[in-house]
Amino acid sequence: MAKISFQKAKPPIEVETGANLMKSLLGAGLPVASSCDGDGVCAKCRIQILEGRENLSPETELELFLKEKNKIAKDMRISCQTAVNGDIKVDATYW
Repeated sequence: MAKISFQKAKPPIEVETGANLMKSLLGAGLPVASSCDGDGVCAKCRIQILEGRENLSPETELELFLKEKNKIAKDMRISCQTAVNGDIKVDATYW
């Protein structure tokens, strides 16, 4: 199991190791911006990784392309393209 903690006052959630970050957040009732339903097209589901970046899946070619195309900061991940392999701490502008 892996724990996702939040910068803002929200209780942490536990997810299965390898769980998709976007699906995990949505499953916990947290909003995640997206216009492509997690198909890796819009890059709106970006989440800031505050701690535990090493506990996420490596960035895929698609994610790197989306980040470059949309000028997304290095501390952000495209949540629909990211697996959680260990404990992390995250934030998003819309929480």
